[in-house]
Amino acid sequence: MPKTIDQYDPKDYIVIKGARVNNLKNLDVAIPRDKLVVITGLSGSGKSSLAFDTLFAEGQRKYVESLSSYARQFLGRMEKPEVDYIKGVAPAIAIEQKVSTRNPRSTVGTTTEIYDYMKLLFARVGITYSPVSGEPVKKDSVTDVVDFILSHEEGTKLMISAPLQITKGRSVEEELKILLSKGYTRVMIDGETGFIEDLLEQKLTKKHQFEILIDRAVVKNDEDTQFRLSDSVQTAFFEGEGHCKVTMVGHETREFSDLFELDGIRFEEPSVNFFSFNNPYGACRRCEGFGRILGIDPEMVIPDPNLSVYEGAIAPWRSETMSRWLDPLLKNGIRFDFPIHRPVNELTQEEYQLLWTGNEYFEGLDAFFQHLEAKTHKIQFRVMLSRYRGRTACPDCRGTRLRKDASYVKIADRSIADLVLMPVDQLSRFFETIELSAHQQKVAKRILNEITNRLNYLEQVGLGYLTLNRLTNTLSGGEFQRIKLATSLGSALVGSMYILDEPSIGLHPRDTDRLIEVLVHLRNLGNSVIVVEHEEKVMEAADEIIDIGPAAGVHGGELVYQGRVDQLNGDSNSFTARYIKGTEEIALPKNRRKWNQSFKIEGARENNLKNIDVEIPLGVLTVITGVSGSGKSTLVKKILYPGIGKMLGVAGEATGKHDKISGDYKKITQIEFVDQNPIGKSSRSNPVTYVKAYDGIRQLFSEQPMSKNNGFKPAHFSFNVDGGRCEVCEGEGTVTVEMQFMADLHLECENCRGKRFKKEILEVKYQDKDISEILDLTVEEAIDFFADKPGIVNKIKPLYDVGLGYVKLGQSSNSLSGGEAQRVKLASFLGKGGSHKKDHVLFIFDEPTTGLHFHDIKKLLDALNALVNQANSVLIIEHNMEIVKNADWIIDLGPEGGDGGGELCFAGLPEEMAKLENNHTAKYLKEKIL
Repeated sequence: MPKTIDQYDPKDYIVIKGARVNNLKNLDVAIPRDKLVVITGLSGSGKSSLAFDTLFAEGQRKYVESLSSYARQFLGRMEKPEVDYIKGVAPAIAIEQKVSTRNPRSTVGTTTEIYDYMKLLFARVGITYSPVSGEPVKKDSVTDVVDFILSHEEGTKLMISAPLQITKGRSVEEELKILLSKGYTRVMIDGETGFIEDLLEQKLTKKHQFEILIDRAVVKNDEDTQFRLSDSVQTAFFEGEGHCKVTMVGHETREFSDLFELDGIRFEEPSVNFFSFNNPYGACRRCEGFGRILGIDPEMVIPDPNLSVYEGAIAPWRSETMSRWLDPLLKNGIRFDFPIHRPVNELTQEEYQLLWTGNEYFEGLDAFFQHLEAKTHKIQFRVMLSRYRGRTACPDCRGTRLRKDASYVKIADRSIADLVLMPVDQLSRFFETIELSAHQQKVAKRILNEITNRLNYLEQVGLGYLTLNRLTNTLSGGEFQRIKLATSLGSALVGSMYILDEPSIGLHPRDTDRLIEVLVHLRNLGNSVIVVEHEEKVMEAADEIIDIGPAAGVHGGELVYQGRVDQLNGDSNSFTARYIKGTEEIALPKNRRKWNQSFKIEGARENNLKNIDVEIPLGVLTVITGVSGSGKSTLVKKILYPGIGKMLGVAGEATGKHDKISGDYKKITQIEFVDQNPIGKSSRSNPVTYVKAYDGIRQLFSEQPMSKNNGFKPAHFSFNVDGGRCEVCEGEGTVTVEMQFMADLHLECENCRGKRFKKEILEVKYQDKDISEILDLTVEEAIDFFADKPGIVNKIKPLYDVGLGYVKLGQSSNSLSGGEAQRVKLASFLGKGGSHKKDHVLFIFDEPTTGLHFHDIKKLLDALNALVNQANSVLIIEHNMEIVKNADWIIDLGPEGGDGGGELCFAGLPEEMAKLENNHTAKYLKEKIL
């Protein structure tokens, strides 16, 4: 007989009884502790409600209970999840998909704490080298000087002196009198010793070289002599303001300095703050620690790198007036072996750099632009400069944000700036093979251990292609989540409850295997790992799966199955079971669409792309795939979208490095990038406003008799403008309380009780529902409710078609996942469906399967095919094999990520790709097709 929920021991299980959050239907579940548990089910079935809104919310609430009375004053307002009880909750750590930081200084290095350890490493064992001579900079200690003296034979006479520092405004006589008052009797003038009293009778000038004779002694290896010498050297350093001179009579003379200087340059001694770009002391002076400045953009100066210098590659030197800057290079290039006929993109790094720095034969581009800067009082020069300006990496710090002299400090011949620009996988090899002196090894052992561990975890979660200098706010949701996961592994917590939101997002199946190893490791440390996930491989690796369903929204919220994957029943009412067991599947298309029009990106070489040519067909469903970091996003987001967007006048961002876009691109009349960014600009934006269905609903309410009597117009039913909305929460329904020590709290507005509108507006009803209750309907309920209003239904129905039937009409855009936001955008395009028959729209989707169950992917494919059938083109960046196998054309980049990627591995039909050997994508596609 199965156990009841009350019979589970909270020491072994996290016991949840009667969960009613959102659509959960009085759910009872016991989650085993210290296991890897996957919660799965359709989108909107209640997985996140169980994992985050119930389990994590309770864990967070319990944590706040343990805080100070200041923190607890908010506790009464921190609502308890709707549940009978939860027992056995451990400290909870939620790792969600959202990139929660917008800080322009936050990088991968700072987020993972690796950079903090590197700062400590360089401050403790880094050696400063002079940029002039390349010699190590070191200061002499009193011990160094005494050791030098005692290295000579006993009985050797010596003199310790210090240069006389003459204070500004004083004469030599005044300075000597002060010395006399301090108790000194002798000085040295130009190497000759003399008494101060005798010298005061002579006429002295500052032309002579004066030294204070601190001590005269004889080398003896006894303790008294050592103490005396140490005392004298200390005095010499003080009087000589850091400088001391030791003359071994009849042998040698050596100067010592306890200042950190060499080659006439005073260097800063390394400290942790010296390597911190988050404070003024360590930040680059030029870019103030942001890494980018408004400067000369090399891409604008040399717009077509296929041209040689002789053919006019340097744009500002093409005019007749400015050709005087080019002529010396053309005439004298042969003298220093410069290839003036070779295309710029084939020059070596040194030759390219020479174009900017110049040499004794010609003045380079840097000098040219300095010349223009000096003439900016004339308008023609200001106009010319503006043509070549753009946001570029700061030349002083190479975009690393650190002060210039921080790069003089090196370990194993590398500065911290060199290291943060290396991909993680290369950096990991560097630290594993680093050779240090015995003293350095002793100091750095613990620090190196922390750094190598964290770098290994980043590699394990498939992020070996990132650099530590990469800005956090440029990462995708999946990348950010995996960085947080790697950070959690690095901190090695035990006895915690990790709740992860689809960590496999953005991962190629090859990298998913490595991610599973990480999750298993986290469990083996002694943590409960609870993962909301649809990926079949992760389910197979789990100790237990919890399937919530059977369907979405009001049809979900029940426990359909709990147990191991291999015990699923393919004939049950569980969609998960039916797809995994094969009783239901996403079928292959009956035939692939043929294409005869295409456009081509030529010479793509942004980031890690290796000068590749990629042909993209029009009028079909094309999928770009490849392992994480292979260059897919670079090709599409940095080159294709801005390149074609500029031609259509819709994209303003800089286009990545490439030669040109050729072919039938003029057939495209519109380009739409359907990304996972939130819909709308404010938290008040929601699905019903985005698909333009709310206009019809507001109009309907303004036509009700009560509205006409009170003079309510459609605007009164808007929560975006003054009039009918609640002014306390400004139509949001929630009020935000800023919590200094943790995430902000969003609490229900006390004035309108979350209804968003004033009382008089809520009195207007249509079919017994006020405007707030309408916004609370799910898409599916709204279609039934407005069945007799085709104008409204036609706008809402696309949301249902893309699998969002469970989403509420007025649900805040903040609460939508990246995948849901993307599908709302897709629905809005489907709603416009073929309204302009002459338009040919190129739709670009970035991993649209994010957060989707197999059953939802089936609906998504129908929607994507509907777009193509309306005579558009669809291009998808995707790893999900169900989408890949349904493509009309596949473009595969790789073979690896980072420096090992950026090549075109395959372009063709899925059936042809499945036959490939030694291809990561083909290996997994084979399982689905053959």
